[in-house]
Amino acid sequence: MPPDISPENILWEETIRGGDCWSHVLKRGTSLRLIDAEGEGNVGALFLHFDLPSERYNMPDTLKAQHTAHLTKGHVLYSDMGRILCSITDDTCGWHDPIGGHAKPSQVKAKFGEARYQRSRNDFYRNPHDNFVIELEKYGLTVSDLPHNVNFFSKVVVTEDGALHFAPSNSRAGSTVELRAEMNALVILDTCQHPLDPATTYSPKPVQVIVSRSVSPGTDDLCRTSCPENTRGFINTERFYL
Repeated sequence: MPPDISPENILWEETIRGGDCWSHVLKRGTSLRLIDAEGEGNVGALFLHFDLPSERYNMPDTLKAQHTAHLTKGHVLYSDMGRILCSITDDTCGWHDPIGGHAKPSQVKAKFGEARYQRSRNDFYRNPHDNFVIELEKYGLTVSDLPHNVNFFSKVVVTEDGALHFAPSNSRAGSTVELRAEMNALVILDTCQHPLDPATTYSPKPVQVIVSRSVSPGTDDLCRTSCPENTRGFINTERFYL
C-alpha cells in the first residue's frame, strides 16, 4: 500500500499482468494510480466520456493546447469537446508518449512470431488493438469508437526531420503516474509493449493499478494553472456538471 494514500481512500487495487487488458469507469472525484512494477513497462490507455461515449480523448488538442509533445505532471487530457477527461496530478517517471499509438495483430506477429492460445494458453501473444476492442465491446462500443491512445511510461522523441525514436529504459521499477478524473471517464488499459520498442522478444511487463478517492481541484491547482488553455478547459468541464 503506498504510504501517501490513506487506507480509507483506497477503493480498489490489483495487478494487471503483462500483455493483458483492463477497464474501469473512473468516476469524477476519484484517481487512478499506475505503477510500473518491474521497470521498462508500457501502459496503452484509452479515455472516453462514459456518459457520452462519442466524446473521447483528443490527442491533437491535448498537445497543441499545452504546447507539448509529451505528457507529465501538470498536463491534462482533453476531449474533442474542449473538456478535460483526466489530469496528471503526479508523476515520478517524467515523460509519457502521446504520439506512438499501438500495434495491430499483424505487427505483433511480424515482430515476435506467433503463439496461439490453443498451444500457449494464457501465455499466448496478445496485441494492443485486439485488447482495446475486447474492452470497448464490453460497453457496447466497437472498433469505430477506438480513439488514439496514450502510452504511459514510454518515451518517444521526435527529431527535426519528423522521425520518431523510442527511448529505452525511460521508466524504472516503481515509477508512478497519477490520473485524476475530471469527468466520468471510461479508462481502458493495455500492457503490451510499445509499437516502437526495439525489443525482439515478446516480454510485456505487469502494472499495478490503484483507484482512490481524490480531492476536487482548487483555483490554484497546478493542472488548472499550468497554461491559460487549461483554465478554460476546467471551466468548460465544470459547466457540464452544473
